[in-house]
Amino acid sequence: MMCDPRLVAGVAVLAFGWFGPLPGMVEHSFAAHMLLHMLVVAIAAPLIAAALARSLRGRAVADAILPLALIASLLDLFVIWAWHLPALHEATRTDGRIFALEQAMFLAVAVFVWVTALTAPARSEQAAALAGAGALFFTSMHMTLLGVLLALAQTPICRDGTGGAPLYGLSLLEDQQIGGLLMLGIGGAVYLIGGLVLVARVLRLPRQAAEQVRP
Repeated sequence: MMCDPRLVAGVAVLAFGWFGPLPGMVEHSFAAHMLLHMLVVAIAAPLIAAALARSLRGRAVADAILPLALIASLLDLFVIWAWHLPALHEATRTDGRIFALEQAMFLAVAVFVWVTALTAPARSEQAAALAGAGALFFTSMHMTLLGVLLALAQTPICRDGTGGAPLYGLSLLEDQQIGGLLMLGIGGAVYLIGGLVLVARVLRLPRQAAEQVRP
């Protein structure tokens, strides 16, 4: 059986993010850390989840998608905001083990959100799609809020190993503000678009059902 190309693409994005230049930059750049975060949760995770959702359709787990969508979105909120607390975020930039734990949790909760959004049991496809859209909209909202807070903040949330020296020609605050804009422009946008696609799917379902019963 051929491997799903979406799974291959998602793993390739992860490989680039985790083994490319970004991990070596995160110690001194909030923006680099945020770009890596967005590669994991907004590009790799939906690709991997789309492949997994295809294999889950029609199975018993699909019947539990509605409550799982709520759990996934709340868990994602907790994980993302917790890892952006100053103490935890600084720890990820100085301890490789904590950084690896953060990245693993980001991937796990993001895949959880996207799988519950994209998997729908056949007998309640509309309700599942709406629940999935709600989970993606909720995630987009809290990512947008966090991105705005980071972009508009007048104080850096964490220090850097250089002792406050400019980072790639940027101050700590400017670097953080760019990170906030990355969360807004990539994370918030991708989750919003995903939710809109699911809503569009719901609007198409009655038409498809009518065409199927038309003589």
